[in-house]
Amino acid sequence: MLFVCAMAFVTAALVRLLGIDGTRYMIAATSLIPYITVAGLLIGLFALARKRWVIGLTMTFVAIVLVANVAPRAFPDSRPNGVGQQVRVMTANLLVGMADAEAIVREVKARNVDILTMQELSPEMVRDLERAGLDQVLPSRVFLAEPGGSGSGIASKYPLTRKELTPPGTLQQAGALVDLPGKDIEVVSVHPLPPVVTEGPEAWQRELAGLPSPDSTGAIRVLAGDFNATLDHVGMTRLLNKGYVDAADQVGKGLIHTWPSNSGFWPPPVTIDHVLVDPRCPVDTLDVFDVPGSDHRAVVTQFVVPRF
Repeated sequence: MLFVCAMAFVTAALVRLLGIDGTRYMIAATSLIPYITVAGLLIGLFALARKRWVIGLTMTFVAIVLVANVAPRAFPDSRPNGVGQQVRVMTANLLVGMADAEAIVREVKARNVDILTMQELSPEMVRDLERAGLDQVLPSRVFLAEPGGSGSGIASKYPLTRKELTPPGTLQQAGALVDLPGKDIEVVSVHPLPPVVTEGPEAWQRELAGLPSPDSTGAIRVLAGDFNATLDHVGMTRLLNKGYVDAADQVGKGLIHTWPSNSGFWPPPVTIDHVLVDPRCPVDTLDVFDVPGSDHRAVVTQFVVPRF
């Protein structure tokens, strides 16, 4: 039994450490790496206690390597110096327009949100948000509302200009230039197709790869939404390697789950909603909270956009 556990653990660890996407089942397993890491470490220590030296040492060593990759998400990084415009971005998946519009507007007001990105924005949800008064607090908008779960949108205190920042995808991913006081930013409401659909993960891989890279000499970019990916997936790793900073990871909250919002032991809660910011933007705060009517928790973060 210990041998079977060791083989399963080492296989899952190698998929993560070698950056293999594989099948939708392998991708689903990769999303559970924080849990797999803890389980592998405990089983490895148990094997050592039973004097199963090869299994115990192998599992413990691999688990320690995974811990080195996962544990830093629970600790804040040093904040780089930065002076400029403070911006608060909130992202929320609205569950095919079933989320409580009044609760969303209430949170936007209470948290003084400047920019709201939404996924699964339906025409009915747009009307509910209007009735709840969203346009009074975030009057500018780029809405690509569609029935079901394929719609997307951005609402802002500041003027928006629609921009095509991603290639055409299965789901809408609204993009906009935000006219901030000082330096403007580009924002994408991210929502690639989930990798676990029966058709396979190819669309998810392609749509993650199609997200715009950070532009070190030009526009400051922010990607906010439901990535259907954790920080352990290859697509997210590539985005971070290109220069983006995960806001939750930056402030030591990278292990707080965002889906499902009200989960017991199954399905295991995972972190698939993110705000990725330009490396020039120091992150100050981040919070994750439930949205009534949605299966995703919302994420709100404050960061600084440098003026120059």
